[in-house]
Amino acid sequence: MIHPSYTELIQAVNSEVEADDTPVCNSRYSIVLATSKRARQIIAGADPLVYYPLNKPLSIAVEEVYKGEVKILPDTGEEEQTEAAVSAADETVTEE
Repeated sequence: MIHPSYTELIQAVNSEVEADDTPVCNSRYSIVLATSKRARQIIAGADPLVYYPLNKPLSIAVEEVYKGEVKILPDTGEEEQTEAAVSAADETVTEE
């Protein structure tokens, strides 16, 4: 059996959410995306945030999510991301 389970991971991620708020993560897919993204960061050279006896990046990423060291942020809309990128690009151009 894999520990922690998807259910335990989802509960850990949503533990800080108020009762009347929408959960940050409500599907296995979201957990898989978050942990795989963090594992890729560790492979690329990011320092692990927790000690884990196994040196496998995915195992470390799962443990980080489970212990709350890595936060999953709700996805912003594509339109908002585009607007943020455009405004950041404008600031970069005007600063030069």
